[in-house]
Amino acid sequence: MASSGVYGGVPADERRAQRRERLLEAGLEIMGTRGWAHMSVRGVCREARLTSRFFYESFEDLDALAVAIFDDIQARASARVLEAITAAGPDPRAQARAAIGTFVHELTDDPRRGRVAVVEALSCEPLMRRRLEAMDTMARLIADLGRATYRPPPQAETLVDVTATLLAGGIAELLVAWLNGSLEIGREALIEDCAALVMATVEGATAIGRARAGRR
Repeated sequence: MASSGVYGGVPADERRAQRRERLLEAGLEIMGTRGWAHMSVRGVCREARLTSRFFYESFEDLDALAVAIFDDIQARASARVLEAITAAGPDPRAQARAAIGTFVHELTDDPRRGRVAVVEALSCEPLMRRRLEAMDTMARLIADLGRATYRPPPQAETLVDVTATLLAGGIAELLVAWLNGSLEIGREALIEDCAALVMATVEGATAIGRARAGRR
């Protein structure tokens, strides 16, 4: 009779999923506290209390594990930010505060997640690509919100994208500095300042766009 794959009452697929989660958590712990330079298959397996056989059951190599960790962080943060924007209502300032506050909390409530997403991603080539993709996604979200809220004239279309890219990159680098301890400011004050500066930038870009439209 063929084996059912059930051991201790747990199906094989579920056991594999549990092992994968343990490896993800182990990788997050190492990369998020000690850094990418300290990652190794042996170290991850030791942290997860699994053998290397089970590592390769779920991941091709360390790069694949790092990408999976990053993707989990990015997916959860993006979903939470979109939920926060929807819950904030139509007011642009409320949306900006909700989005930035949620994003910062998502990456700093567990500092390991923030370090992986914005600091260690600069040290690992596969994560560098993922980080750029994440910033592009953030920029598109900002641009879409700007277009929906301010209805820029056709002459300002490029300006919208420039502003969105500037803000996405600025927010990311701001978090890098804060997580590294370069900025001596409390988290809530950081969120308030960042939201205010985002709105000032958006309103300034809106004024520039309207001025361009008026000159044509």
